[in-house]
Amino acid sequence: AADLKDLEEARAARLEKTSIGLKGKHWKEKRVEDMNERDWRIFREDFDIMVRGGRSALPLRSWEESSIPELVLRAVHDLKYVEPSPIQRQAIPIGLEWRDIIGIAETGSGKTCAFVVPMLSYILNLPAYRRERLADEGPLALIMAPTRELAQQIEAETRRLCAHLDYKTVSVVGGQSIEDQGFHLRKGVEIVIGTPGRLKDALESRYLVLNQANYVVLDEADRMIDMGFEQDLNFVLESMGGLLKSEAEEEAYKQEEQAKRGEVLYRVTAMFSATMPAEVERIARTYLRHPAIVSIGDRDSGKNMRILQQVTMVPEAQKSSRLLQEARPSSSEDKIIVFVNEKKRCDMVARALEKAGVRCSILHGGKTQDQREQSLEAFRAGSFQVLVATDVAGGGPGAPPPPGGPPL
Repeated sequence: AADLKDLEEARAARLEKTSIGLKGKHWKEKRVEDMNERDWRIFREDFDIMVRGGRSALPLRSWEESSIPELVLRAVHDLKYVEPSPIQRQAIPIGLEWRDIIGIAETGSGKTCAFVVPMLSYILNLPAYRRERLADEGPLALIMAPTRELAQQIEAETRRLCAHLDYKTVSVVGGQSIEDQGFHLRKGVEIVIGTPGRLKDALESRYLVLNQANYVVLDEADRMIDMGFEQDLNFVLESMGGLLKSEAEEEAYKQEEQAKRGEVLYRVTAMFSATMPAEVERIARTYLRHPAIVSIGDRDSGKNMRILQQVTMVPEAQKSSRLLQEARPSSSEDKIIVFVNEKKRCDMVARALEKAGVRCSILHGGKTQDQREQSLEAFRAGSFQVLVATDVAGGGPGAPPPPGGPPL
């Protein structure tokens, strides 16, 4: 008994010494297991992370400290994503717990990776027989986006993150043959990415079924509403299989644990939006259950803190010369987008820039889908440093991030 007492006293002394040694240390100097509640609060403040809504997982300090499956993590490293972006730090751990989530983050913040990584982890944990039924029962996960350009960007990023997985994806968007898309769907794919209108068409034409799609992502939900897709969005969500979790919070948490144990599957819904208008809130109340709500940065001001905005008022007579001055790249690394409000204005501006020796790529609704994709690819690849576009490019041209910067 005396020996046991001595051991307990020695252990208590070691713990006290460790605690004293850790006091005053910044979270960067601590191991993750030594982080206390105050450390995590400071960590979230350092990355402008705000989280609400019940039991939320602790954020990621680094990729290595995560529980991301090895094959997915390998793809993350292949893509040279050195550090997680703020939205990834909080959204990925929540997604890995199969929680519903609302992410409020700016375009270009890395949200595509933030929802694709948990989605791939979810699919990896499903019973093998579900992949054997893809052709008859449909995909395992669905991502909806407001425009075909964004859907195709998401598909490209998803394929990169699937580099070490034998998963197939297909985009179901307008501007392409629905018969061709149906052919790929009938062969069986794990992940479908599409726009609400074309997905509705594919469902009504029986090219697509969603009987076993229990994981759904709504990207840029506010833009989908602004573009008039609310009815189509609801149609697609109502066509999905899977049980919604209980509206009772404690019961919903139990159901999430049951799902992770493979006892029964419930739908997991991730919604990402820059704003939360009433229509988006209505969709969230209908289809999400006790979601964790993650927001990044100064949401009250509505500003993207990584963008410097400058407005210059010039007389009409000086506008063209000022445009030529501002749209001329100052280095070989510069990329410039000139937005105009009409297709004919787009062509006029491009001709003026070309005449001044500035090579341009053009993007507007009068171009075919192939031409638009070629213009975007040429701009991304650096063949052209200036893109002249109407708001068809308003979702972002998907230019690659800087080395070590946040992914899409």
